[in-house]
Amino acid sequence: MGTLKAGPPDVASIAELAQMPGVRECLQWVVRERLWINEQHLQVCRIAAPTFLEGKRADWMINQLRAYGYDARIDRAGNVIAQVDANARGPFIALTAHLDTVLAPRTADDIKIKADGTLLGPGVSDNGAGLAALLAIARAMKASPRVDTPNSVLFVANVGEEGEGNLSGMRYLCRQSSLGSKIRGFIVLDGPTTDHITCQALASRRFEITFSGPGGHSWSDFGIGNPVHALSRAIAFFTDDPSTRLATPRASYNFGTIEGGSSINSIPTEARSKVDIRSESAARIDELVELLTASIDNSLQLENERSTGGRVSARLKEVGSRPGGKLAEGAPILRYVRAVDAHLGIRSHLDCASTDANIPLSMGQAAISIGAGGQGGGAHTPNEWFHPDGREVGLRRILLALFSLLLEQ
Repeated sequence: MGTLKAGPPDVASIAELAQMPGVRECLQWVVRERLWINEQHLQVCRIAAPTFLEGKRADWMINQLRAYGYDARIDRAGNVIAQVDANARGPFIALTAHLDTVLAPRTADDIKIKADGTLLGPGVSDNGAGLAALLAIARAMKASPRVDTPNSVLFVANVGEEGEGNLSGMRYLCRQSSLGSKIRGFIVLDGPTTDHITCQALASRRFEITFSGPGGHSWSDFGIGNPVHALSRAIAFFTDDPSTRLATPRASYNFGTIEGGSSINSIPTEARSKVDIRSESAARIDELVELLTASIDNSLQLENERSTGGRVSARLKEVGSRPGGKLAEGAPILRYVRAVDAHLGIRSHLDCASTDANIPLSMGQAAISIGAGGQGGGAHTPNEWFHPDGREVGLRRILLALFSLLLEQ
C-alpha cells in the first residue's frame, strides 16, 4: 500500500495518504455504502445492551465481523475481539467502541427511524454511532484488496463503559488480557460529533450511601430514627457547603439515584443514594469525598440526637473509580488526528472527558477518544437521537487517522 514520508504529519502528507490506492478504496467505500451503514446502525441499536447485559449485542457483533472475514471471539471480560489473524503478534492499533448503554429499549420497536433518516431511542448516539462506525471501518478494510495493514488492527467492542460498569471491559483489555501489552495505540469511538478530541481523562469516584434503621409505623413509632430523613439531610449538608461551588479546579457531583421505604405510612428501614464525583484534579475529588463523609457523619449524629427510640446507622461504599491521565505532549496519535482534521476541514478542540480512554491514558499509553460522525443528542435519555448527516466525514477521519498510525515510520 505504500508508506508515509518521514517528518511531522501535515495536510500535504495526509492528502498523499488519502490517494494511496488501498486507502482511497476505503474512503470511497464508506461513502458508497452509506445505506448499508445506516441499516447496521439500526439493527445494532435494536438489540438491548444495558451495562452488565451486553451478551446478545456482543453475539450479533461477532456474527457480523465473522461474516466480513475476521477472526472474532469474546474474551473473559465479555469484550468482542476481532482481527484478521488470531495468531498475529502485533503490535496493534486498537479501534474500540463500547457495547453498553445507560438506557435500553424494551422492545426492538422502541428504536424508531423517521422519514428523514433520524434514529430515535435509547443508545442510538451513545454508543450506536460508535458501533456502526466500528463495523463500517472493519468491512471497508476487508472490502479493499489493496489494504495490506488490517493484520495490525484490533477491533474491540467492549463491555462496561457506562455507569457502574466502571470501564470493566477496557480495564481487562489493558491490564489483564495478553493483548494489552501488544497494543501501541487506542482510538476510542464514543458518540457521533467530530468537534472534539478527548486526550485528557476526567477522573471520577462513585459511592453508594446507605442509612439503616429499625423502621416502624408512621404514627405509633413516630420519633424513631428515620433513614430517609437522615439521607436527605446528608445530601443537603453536602450540596449547601460553599466549597462545592468553587470554580477551580473544576469539579462536579451528582446524586443520581435515591431509593428507600415501602409505603407512605411506614418509617423506612433503609434509604440509599448513589453519587458521582468528578474533577480534573485528583486532590479536588479527595476534598469532596472528605466533605461527603463529614456530611454523612453530621446527619447521622443529628438524626440520632433527635430520635426518641431506635437509632440509625450509615455506610459509605465506593462502587466505582475512574482514573485520570493525560496524553503525552507531542504524542504522534494526536499530531496525526490534528493533521487529518486540517485536511478534512474539521474544527476540533481538545477536551477532558470520562471515556474508555481513561484506562490506557492512566497507564501512560497513547489513546484518544473521538466521535464517529453524524449528529446526535439527548444522550442517556429516552429521547436520544442520531442523524447520519456528516457520518462520512467522521468515518473518513477515523480511517485516515488509523492508516496514519499503521504506516507510521
